[in-house]
This record gives sequence, C-alpha cells and structure tokens, in this order.
Amino acid sequence: MSTTGKSAAVSHVGKVRSNNQDSGYAGQYLFVVADGMGGHAGGDVASAIAVKRIAETDRLYSSPRDAEFALRTALLAANSLLAETVFEHSELTGMGTTVSAMVRVENQVAIAHIGDSRVYLLRDNVLSQVTADHTFVQRLVDSGRITAEEAAVHPRRSVLMRVLGDVDASPEIDTAVLDTRPGDRWLLCSDGLSSYVSDDKMHVALSTIRSAQSAAEKLVKDSLDQGAPDNVTVVIVDVDESDDSSHIPPITVGSAAVPLVFENDVVRRPLRLPSLLLHPLKAAPPEDSHFEPESDDYLTALIQEDRRREIRRRVGWIAFVVIVAALIAGACVIGYEFTQRHYFVGAENGRVTIYQGVQQDLGPISLSHVYRSTTLQLDDLPTYQRESVKATINADSIADAERIVDQLLSVRIP
Repeated sequence: MSTTGKSAAVSHVGKVRSNNQDSGYAGQYLFVVADGMGGHAGGDVASAIAVKRIAETDRLYSSPRDAEFALRTALLAANSLLAETVFEHSELTGMGTTVSAMVRVENQVAIAHIGDSRVYLLRDNVLSQVTADHTFVQRLVDSGRITAEEAAVHPRRSVLMRVLGDVDASPEIDTAVLDTRPGDRWLLCSDGLSSYVSDDKMHVALSTIRSAQSAAEKLVKDSLDQGAPDNVTVVIVDVDESDDSSHIPPITVGSAAVPLVFENDVVRRPLRLPSLLLHPLKAAPPEDSHFEPESDDYLTALIQEDRRREIRRRVGWIAFVVIVAALIAGACVIGYEFTQRHYFVGAENGRVTIYQGVQQDLGPISLSHVYRSTTLQLDDLPTYQRESVKATINADSIADAERIVDQLLSVRIP
C-alpha cells in the first residue's frame, strides 16, 4: 500500500489492557486521535463511533474557518450519535471519548479538541503543546493551586471534565485556526503517550527521525518501554513546501479499524427519543470511567476535597516528623544515660581526677564530666603512672575508680 510518507498513524493496546479503546485516523486532509473511556464495555465503541463520524469531514475546504466549523459540527454530531447508541444499548451507559482533530487547509490548520488527548507542534526544534487538557488537575494548575509537577502525580489526574458521550448534549469544544509552515511537524496523541513519555523524549524522537512512520513507531515503543499501562495512539503530520500532508490511502488504527461489537444487542426500545432527552437509567458503573461533568458545584467539591487531602497529607507529614524526632531524642537520652554508667580516671589542671561518662565527644557535646577532683598532683607520680593517667584509665564503676586513685596515692613520689 503506497503512501505519501508525510503522515502516519500508529496505535497499540499496551501491556496492561485487554482491548484497545483508542482510535486514530490519518487521511487526505483530516487527522484524528480519540481515547475512549467507559471500560471494556464501551471505551472502544465510543472512540470508534467518534472517529468514523468525524472521518466524514475529510475533504478539501475553501477556507480554514469552514474546516473549523465542519470539525466542530462533526464532533457535536458524534456526541449525539454516542448518546443514541447508549439509548439503544444500555450496557454502554457512561461511555465517552476524548477527541483531538486537525484539518489542513493550505498553509493553515483547523483544530478541534475535547478531553485530554493532545496536539503538539515541533517548530524550529522547539516542541510546544497546542491544546489544553480538560482535566480537573489542569484546572488546579491554571488557577495556581498546584504546579505542573504536582499535577503529574495528583491522585485525580485522570479525572476528565469534558468528553464526548451520553451526559452532555452540547459539550464545549475548543477550536482554533493556526498557521503552519514548511518544516513543521504536528503530533496528535492519546494520553497513553503524554502521561508516560516525557516531553524531552518526545522531542528527541520527533526532531531526529525523518520518517513520520518511523517517528510514530518510536514514540509508541517509548511508551511500551515505560510499561505502557494504557493504550497509546500516535498520529504525525509533516508539513513541507506543498499543500499536501495526506496519507493516501487514508489509514484508520485502533478500535475504529475493526467492526463495532456490542456486548448486548438483544434489548432495544421501540421508541427513539431525541438526543437531548437521552439520560437512560444507569446500569452498573463502567469499570474504567474517569469522567465527571464540568460544573461549578462539582469543581468546588473536588477542590475542597483536594484541600482536605492536602491538609491530611501535611498533618501526616508533621506527625511523622514529630514521631521521628521523638524517637531520635529518646535514643539520645537512652544513649547518654548509658554513657553515664561509666567512669575513668584522668587529669585536670595537673591533678588526678575521676570522670563520669566516656572519653568521647559527640560533636560539641561532651559525653563526660568531672565527678571528683583529687588532691593528688600528676607531678607526684612516677613517669609510667603519670602517662597512664594522661591517657585515661577506664573504671568499671565509681568504686573501681576510687580504688585506682588509692593505688596511685600509694606509689606517689615522697
């Protein structure tokens, strides 16, 4: 199958999941990545339905604004189609999908985006993220509550605030028209790549591998090398002097590349309600759902919960520090008391002296002190005994120390 070589699409199920819930498309003018959610029962169906519907917009447009309008309309149509599918197949309740789509029109691109799949642009050897994630943690980052580094490990980093699905009949979709120029390389990917492969590694693959297909395969491999706990889908679009970045013939990857399969196709309602009224009774919660509707009440509740979590974390950390400090202090007290059970005979100011403790210091802390200074002068002792006292003589107890002093008194020089 011959292609122009200016675009590529690759999808992999990963090393953990049993099915691929991602879908990707590289066509003549249109390029799409969708990441389904809703568990085994619906994620693959959601992304496949969305990509198949959006793929109908793969055609030449007279202007980028026309392409932008067509993309927005296609995403909303896909949203309605997902709601209708849930109405007919209640076992798919709760399914949804992210979408990042791009249409090239001469030297510009129209972009439509919802969810946490991403669009990147490599230009002049600089990789930049074009789309913004519609996630709870991104809201926290945008409001300055947490840093991007904290967002990467936040326990709610997978909570989506916007997706296509059966919950919102008119979801808010981000669209834009951007300029593109020869040498640009566009990357569309699911979070199976962006969540596990660093921007630096993505930059290396995109900037050093000339072939779009090889670069896409390298990015997927990088995700697999990280354990690939999620599906990963990559679409790369190269821009040169021509107006053509197409993949001829178009290629579809992931769940959209295989026939749709529904878990339960026996229960159908005799009537079809308009999509705006679709809110069927909820079945068992999907095993992999991580979508929550974007609302002020929900955001407020999540933020309050996040603050409580942060307070609990700080209290736990402070308690841990206090406990460790108490253990260290207790160990120091016990250790010091142990040293004070020892005695030795030494010299101070030219006199034989009994010390309590050990002949060592712990930094600026002395582990011994004068217990009793005797009247016996060092100069009154023979040379051997004098040097022994200067070097200190260990005693097993205070009685033993007193005995040593008595022995020294008995050999002093008259």
